[in-house]
Amino acid sequence: MSKGSVVGVISNEKEEILLILNTNLLLLMTKTRLEAFSDGVIAIIITIMVLELKTPHSAHWVDVKPLIPVFVSYVLSFIMLGIYWGNHHHLLHTVHTVSSGMIWANHHLLFWLSLVPFGTAWMGENNFSSTTVAVYAGILALCGIAYYILLYNIRKCHPHSKELLVPLQKQSKRGTVSMISYLAAIPLAFVHPAISGAIFIFVATLWLVPDKNIEQSVK
Repeated sequence: MSKGSVVGVISNEKEEILLILNTNLLLLMTKTRLEAFSDGVIAIIITIMVLELKTPHSAHWVDVKPLIPVFVSYVLSFIMLGIYWGNHHHLLHTVHTVSSGMIWANHHLLFWLSLVPFGTAWMGENNFSSTTVAVYAGILALCGIAYYILLYNIRKCHPHSKELLVPLQKQSKRGTVSMISYLAAIPLAFVHPAISGAIFIFVATLWLVPDKNIEQSVK
């Protein structure tokens, strides 16, 4: 092989390597932007919720008592949002390709999550009345549906990724259980709000620990 041919082969290999590096860098930037945007929105949502916690106008414990339902609803929603953030973070680590469908599905999820502060404040300020608990359950159900749609779009973009198929299918099953539970909590809130509260705790327990199968699949 002549010197010119060797130089040509090395040049072509360099171009291929640079193309692969640029493609991976572009994907990393896209994933990073999507995750950073989502993290920022969720942080703002939590900030809005904590601003709803009004301080008492006196130093007497009797003035703190009316704030207890507001604080309890805040703690519940904070845990819910923390669970969404943790699982969303793990979920995006499975992504190899970012499509427009995934971006819009992610925006759809963030839209419903942004309504959590409204449901939280209304429920807490009205001492967990049936109507407010039912609306809160409805918001959580819509968040669950949005998360399921995001899962669907990720699976759609990675049809040949066998190592991700099992953990994503398991997340889909948990998502289905969550949606059914939240939908059941809507009418059950009118039977007794505590029943819906128990359902919220059940679903939170179901998702409290992020899926370890996803962690193993991205190693």
